[in-house]
Amino acid sequence: MSLRFVLDPDLTPRLRAEIVDLWVDVSNAGGAVGFVPPVSAADVHVIADPTFAGIVDGPDRLLVAYAGGRLAAMLVFSDNRFPLKAHWCVLKRVMVHPDTQGSGYGSALMVEAVRLGRAFGHEALHVTVRDGLGLDKFYCRLGFQEIGRLPGALRVAPGDDRDEILMWLDLTAAD
Repeated sequence: MSLRFVLDPDLTPRLRAEIVDLWVDVSNAGGAVGFVPPVSAADVHVIADPTFAGIVDGPDRLLVAYAGGRLAAMLVFSDNRFPLKAHWCVLKRVMVHPDTQGSGYGSALMVEAVRLGRAFGHEALHVTVRDGLGLDKFYCRLGFQEIGRLPGALRVAPGDDRDEILMWLDLTAAD
């Protein structure tokens, strides 16, 4: 099944609930989207609500992807809110429903994000990755390069600190 992408959808109460549900499912499956399992919708709302505000009030933008009528993936184009960084943006909350892992939806989501990033006039995209999950390899396959690490920056449990990996994709380079 192919994905249908929607950029800047209306953040209705239903879509907000679907995003929170996706976020809970991804987090509880071990996905690195700001939490460590177990999490509830109430936990996710602490980060989701300000994220929604940044989308509704601007300048952030939301990209969602549907498989059939179901929300299957999403990400946020997060503006740097700093004029000297206006030529690039950060991709945040990159999520694909755990039931669809291995379907190619993650790659399709990122290909669409790159296409849109170029269309928005961005010269680069940045994403941060929690070490220890192999996500850096996923982004490298898509052309991102590791440009640095913050050692032990993410404490996922007592005695389990992970590096935060900084990944970068130059959108001005030829494909």
